[in-house]
Amino acid sequence: MFSNESHGGARGRSLVVTAVVVAAAVVAGWFVYDAHRGSDSGPAAGLGPAGTPSATPAAGGSPVAQGDASGTPGATSPVPAPTRAKELAGRTVVIDPGHNLGNAKHTAEIDKLVDIGTNRKACDTTGTATDAGYPEATYTLDVSHRVRALLQARGAKVVLTYDGDRAWGPCVDERARIGNEAHADAALSIHADGAPADKFGFHVIAPKSVHKGAADTRAVAGPSLLLATTLRSHFNAATGEPVANYLGGKGLTIRDDLGGLNLTRVPKVFIECGNMRNAHDAAALTNAAWRQQAARGIADGITAFLEGKR
Repeated sequence: MFSNESHGGARGRSLVVTAVVVAAAVVAGWFVYDAHRGSDSGPAAGLGPAGTPSATPAAGGSPVAQGDASGTPGATSPVPAPTRAKELAGRTVVIDPGHNLGNAKHTAEIDKLVDIGTNRKACDTTGTATDAGYPEATYTLDVSHRVRALLQARGAKVVLTYDGDRAWGPCVDERARIGNEAHADAALSIHADGAPADKFGFHVIAPKSVHKGAADTRAVAGPSLLLATTLRSHFNAATGEPVANYLGGKGLTIRDDLGGLNLTRVPKVFIECGNMRNAHDAAALTNAAWRQQAARGIADGITAFLEGKR
């Protein structure tokens, strides 16, 4: 959820120089992180960017999930991924399903403040929901299961920060700690936004380079930005979902107020997969077939990042 943890001429030459500088900064950031750590195709079939049917099949996509493709929020089993090379063997990925359905019954616990380096913030929040009542926490856990199945099929070790097995939480500082202790090669927190109803689209959040108190993202800010931009392109390609028409309209923000990012010591980003309060986005988010496409976009983005591709 955006408001919380969830979510020609001289001018042309100037733009080129700026792009080169940004690219160099990202690459430089990766090498700084690596040294510090040591050893350690078009829209897919299903729903288009406005939640309407798309006639374009997804090349190499996973089979559509069975069960709640009509949008009912019942649980479904992730679709097994097609057989492919174990290109992620030896890699560890941490997936963080935003929020927890039980948080609403444990407000005292989740309202307690935790240290996120730059300030203190609530342990967690309840997240948002569609107007019809489909919870963000249900969405994030479902997509996390689908992403896990895809990445495991590619040989990765996948750790979830929680798997529906806790009454509430975990707190945002613990979510970051799980990724750090796993020495993850990449970590991702999955969310859906609760923006005004006229806003739509997805965006990715990367950590700002901060060094204050318990927060020190200097070594991972560059790699995280690369993860964010790679994920953005693959998620868009797999789902057809446009980048958010708010927050600058580029589908990317850099923040220093999210504990899950401030406290990370590994490359990590958040993705707000769509706006649950927008009718078109809600139709996609509650559709099992679209959630499988979202999971594939996420898995493809993480895979490309880990393989050094874009």
